[in-house]
Amino acid sequence: MLGATVTGLALAPQRSRADDTSPAPAPAAPVRSAEAVDIVLQVNGSPLPLTVEPRTSLLDALREQAGLNGTKKGCDRGSCGACTVHVDGRRVVSCLTLAVRAQGKAITTIEGLAVNGTLHPVQAAFVAQDGFQCGYCTPGQIMSAVALIEEGHAGSDAEIRSWMSGNICRCGAYPNIVAAIRDAAQEG
Repeated sequence: MLGATVTGLALAPQRSRADDTSPAPAPAAPVRSAEAVDIVLQVNGSPLPLTVEPRTSLLDALREQAGLNGTKKGCDRGSCGACTVHVDGRRVVSCLTLAVRAQGKAITTIEGLAVNGTLHPVQAAFVAQDGFQCGYCTPGQIMSAVALIEEGHAGSDAEIRSWMSGNICRCGAYPNIVAAIRDAAQEG
């Protein structure tokens, strides 16, 4: 009996995807939940209208809805700093910030630092000092570095290390990161 079943299956005509001329089903429209809210975020100087669930993190809104993938999802617990962005000029871990709470505030992501194709001085210093290896933590490192320089916390290597302690580099590029921040701070 087993042999007949196998033979019967082997003889069944196979249709390839190329033979199928029927139109592909249209993708289902996203279902809006009753809890969803419409917000407008001010990202990199431009309004960004979004519909989000109230519990959506700023990180998820930026990456998944706005397509701004420069901000990285690392630990999703606020421990690694890979998701650091600026909100009203202050650095925040976007994985712990609700998107709805950021409405009406100026949000700057790594994509918003360069101006007219010219790298921000901290970005340029990271390139010059090879302040990255795999590059995954680099956007968060740069966003934190920009903020700490603006906050006046780049007076010494020890101070830089202390104020950057919330940003983890698993590759160990810390000496180059500190050198890049020191160079950018001296330049500005």
